Amino acid sequence: MQWLVGIAMLGASLAVQSAPAQPALEQLTRVEAGELRSIAGWLRLHGKEGYVGADVADAMGIPRQASEDMLEARQRGFRSENILRIAQISADDRRDFILFMVQSPDDQVYFYFSTVREGLKKAFVSIPSRNLVMPLDRLDAELRFRQELRYWEERIEIR
Repeated sequence: MQWLVGIAMLGASLAVQSAPAQPALEQLTRVEAGELRSIAGWLRLHGKEGYVGADVADAMGIPRQASEDMLEARQRGFRSENILRIAQISADDRRDFILFMVQSPDDQVYFYFSTVREGLKKAFVSIPSRNLVMPLDRLDAELRFRQELRYWEERIEIR
């Protein structure tokens, strides 16, 4: 459950830090839109019950009611080669988000917040040992996000 530490760290750090403005991310391509729909559909069918904490929802810009301490989610996670990957979608059809988290053994946790309609919206890297969270630059965010989409598409094909 180390990924929970990373997610909690992200929420707490983003609430405290103010990041510089980031240029708009690239427009969603048809391929990415199809991949996001495919991943979201697979998570709806095969995801396990989970949640997104209010602090993370706020940091990512996911709308929630003030009374919601957590948002119900459908999620799956896989560990391979010491890398833990988690993908989450809202269990509430009124919310549109797909949150990806990648935790590597080098003490870095990457977060990608996207929607099926708009694609990648935000990308951050958290370094828990340094209590640091930084937005990824646009090009790095888009490259890493596309790699993450490919990982999940391949994972879905295996299942």
